[in-house]
Amino acid sequence: MEKISVSLELIIKEFNLEEIYLPCDAKDIKVVRSAVNRPGLQITGYFDHFEEERVQIIGHVEHDYLGQMSSEDRAYRLNEFFSHKPVAVVVSTDLEIFPELMEAAKTYEVPLLRTSTTTTTFLAALIAYLDVALAPRITRHGVLVEVYGEGILILGDSGIGKSECAIELVKRGHRLIADDAVEIKRVSAKTLVGSAPEIIRHYVELRGIGIVDVRRIFGMGAVKMTEKIDLVIKFEHWDQNKMYDRFGLDNETTDILGIKIPTITIPVRPGRNLAVILEIAAMNNRQKKMGYNTAEEFNKRLMGIYEGKGEDR
Repeated sequence: MEKISVSLELIIKEFNLEEIYLPCDAKDIKVVRSAVNRPGLQITGYFDHFEEERVQIIGHVEHDYLGQMSSEDRAYRLNEFFSHKPVAVVVSTDLEIFPELMEAAKTYEVPLLRTSTTTTTFLAALIAYLDVALAPRITRHGVLVEVYGEGILILGDSGIGKSECAIELVKRGHRLIADDAVEIKRVSAKTLVGSAPEIIRHYVELRGIGIVDVRRIFGMGAVKMTEKIDLVIKFEHWDQNKMYDRFGLDNETTDILGIKIPTITIPVRPGRNLAVILEIAAMNNRQKKMGYNTAEEFNKRLMGIYEGKGEDR
């Protein structure tokens, strides 16, 4: 599988970095790790477990340490550091670029950049950006909508009515994120975020009508670029011989990129208002996250009545 990467050019544009030295076009330099490093130990000569794929950030501590050295010692330490070919080095807080720093970067052809942002702020922002840009991802056939603040991924066979349901939800004031293909990224140990491929973003395919531009027809408030996935709804054709969960006590989940997402299977047949059902599902899921489970409370009430009758006997 091809390794996910982000070009240094995009990072430079995102953070408005000053290009001190680039050995080649920034778009050809790829960053593949979301973790970054402050090379204090490496400047002292310790390189065990050093990962050159990480972006290196030189802040006040590293800069002051280098500044206390003689020119010869500084050149030696920096040449030793740059000889390990880190993917890029960023100097924070508009700190001075030592001549030895520039010389080492050129000698070993390592990109050297600078930012006016403080070290801690830049480090946190860069990690957050790379976590999303380099997140593990897959594409699933389905529809992603936001309903009452809940991101709902609708899955089901082609032609079962996913897009029609999405349009009805948009008409009712909710928002479309993606139709047909949903790009899903795992941005943390607990969070999945979905979006649409750029070429089909804000479009919906309705059989018999064709392609519909949701943003132009319903306005900017009807669409959204990305949304976390809180709930999976699976549409399937109604099977009268199948027993469906009628109380909501079943805790079905769908594993996506190693994260288990609460899942509800909705049988589809003529006459069912799927948009209303999804609205209720969204509100019920939100209620569960706030600590109240209607199905469990109802079951407790039934058990209480049953036990009470048993005592009367």
